[in-house]
Amino acid sequence: MKPGLWQQQSMKLAMTQELTQAIALLQYSAQELAEFLEVKAVENPFIQLKEPDLKALYKKERIQSSQKPAQKSGIEHIADDSYTIADYVKTQFQLIDLPDTDKRILVFLLDNMDENGYIAISQKEAARLLNEKEQAVRSVMEQIKQMEPAGIGAQNLQECLLLQAERCLDAPFLAELILRNHFTAFANKTWKPLAKALSVELKEIQQAADFIKTLNPKPGALFHQSSSSYVRPDLSVTLSGDVIDVHLLDDDLPKVVFEKEYFNEMASYADKEVKQFVREKEKDYQWLMRSLEQRQQTIQRVGLKIVEKQRRFFFEGPGSLQSLTMKEVADELSIHESTVSRTVRGKYMQTPYGTYELKAFFPSGMTASQENGEGASSSQIKVRIQELVSGEDKRKPLSDQVICSALLEEGLVVSRRTVAKYREQLNIPSSSKRKRYE
Repeated sequence: MKPGLWQQQSMKLAMTQELTQAIALLQYSAQELAEFLEVKAVENPFIQLKEPDLKALYKKERIQSSQKPAQKSGIEHIADDSYTIADYVKTQFQLIDLPDTDKRILVFLLDNMDENGYIAISQKEAARLLNEKEQAVRSVMEQIKQMEPAGIGAQNLQECLLLQAERCLDAPFLAELILRNHFTAFANKTWKPLAKALSVELKEIQQAADFIKTLNPKPGALFHQSSSSYVRPDLSVTLSGDVIDVHLLDDDLPKVVFEKEYFNEMASYADKEVKQFVREKEKDYQWLMRSLEQRQQTIQRVGLKIVEKQRRFFFEGPGSLQSLTMKEVADELSIHESTVSRTVRGKYMQTPYGTYELKAFFPSGMTASQENGEGASSSQIKVRIQELVSGEDKRKPLSDQVICSALLEEGLVVSRRTVAKYREQLNIPSSSKRKRYE
């Protein structure tokens, strides 16, 4: 071994600034892309953003919607969270002449009311923080509970339901009795001991339970809709017979326009620094246009491949979602798996069954099929569990083991523990809590 110099050829990928920005551009959502373009327009004097023609888009949308049943625009579902449940209660107190002390307590309690209408602080703690008597706080709190909607001002679910039952003229006496004195046993559905303790039949408790289910556990939720949001799809899928059409939706994005006249004027200057600046900004524009075009092509290619691999989904519905990995799509498109991951990030596809995030077409989890050896996704299994539970006899609900056996008969090998896990993810109670007594 001795030191020396050798020549060797090798290939490697250099992460230039342009390549790094191109990768970032690919994973941007539509909103993030629009914000990025605004920044580029500020940095580059030769780039101008042309806003989309909203009237033309609206006209186009009207033409398309005229061929379909009338539906509300998605924009109509965006929440206005400027008016809260606390504001609504406060307006009802305007007709009541409260002492200044009570007004101060009222404002404090309403500030501690959550979006569901519950007061999230105890009377004792409120009195301590306000340096007031607990009786004064209790008095104001009781007045809040008399306001609309029924159930607000409660400090827990039991009190919330009881407040509503007490106002309901046709509420079964047994329902009020259960809510007031036996709520824990009722909620845990230990109904047989409860029926014995109350000297009633199980069907009477079932009737009371049916009434309680009509009550609103979150009376203030109607005023809190800030979680609602409008999702802008990047791809649209339509069916025409046996043909699936995939369209890239980018008409509502701002268009990048190059200011050629201003560029020619600046390029005519003899100053070297000005010429260099102009050349750099021109290259910046060219890179941006290439990156945008490549981004569109990649999204469309990945979208087409998803539709190809998940063809059954678009004809049969969400229950037919097949097992699919990003690596499988990447291999068939001859691109890197990370490129597929960046492409589906924050992108949505509008389908006949609603708008889905592209990630949803890569279901996690797979179970073997006994009959043909093919894979079935966790989404398919969840749909079948939901269908089995929906069609069961509520007087004899299906146990997890029975569901497991039913899936096995369909060729889906799933353990009882997996069935229980999926059932919990679907917010389906256990068989003992689904049972009806009639």
